Amino acid sequence: MKTAIYVDEFNLYYGSLKRTRFKWLYMPRSFRTVLQPHHQIQKVKYFTAKVSAVPNNPQGPRRQDIYLRALKMYQQNVEVHLGHFLSHEVRMPLARPSRKRKTVSVIKTEEKGSDVNLAVHLLNDAWREIYDCAVVVTNDSDIAEALRLVKQRGSVRIGVVTPGDRNTSSQLRKVCRFRQAYSRQCTQAITASQSNSQYGDLQA
Repeated sequence: MKTAIYVDEFNLYYGSLKRTRFKWLYMPRSFRTVLQPHHQIQKVKYFTAKVSAVPNNPQGPRRQDIYLRALKMYQQNVEVHLGHFLSHEVRMPLARPSRKRKTVSVIKTEEKGSDVNLAVHLLNDAWREIYDCAVVVTNDSDIAEALRLVKQRGSVRIGVVTPGDRNTSSQLRKVCRFRQAYSRQCTQAITASQSNSQYGDLQA
């Protein structure tokens, strides 16, 4: 079965990878381990945005850039599609306000565009008949409407891979044919798909 995979990178990272040593995934191999053998992966589309340096992670942009370059250079059939970040100062209420102080100034960072990009590619590839099965790696219910439209084509199967140990969104459950967890306990899939050794020249 021709299968295309659409990865919401931030959902995958924060759901399954952030507090582990597993960061550099070889995407096709990883999802071949998670999915059933009849899925013939034609394309993996990876949706993310360039991060900015922050005090507790000043090297974050450099590490991300190395990995994104590795995806483009070494991973066959993987496409990277970028959204963007917006950062601005806002006032937020304190959890325990006092008489004199009820709010605090914080830097709010929002990732923009990745979910829209994913939905557009998912729909466009369906119309172009790129896949028989679309697998979306996310737990973001904002994608549900795009999946519903794809489902109306009838012959297309839809799967959802949920990052982490959370339950799959009820909106996503309504439109998918099957679902699979990609949790921190998926050590076989995650360990087998590590790819640091392949990219030594980029990490120098």
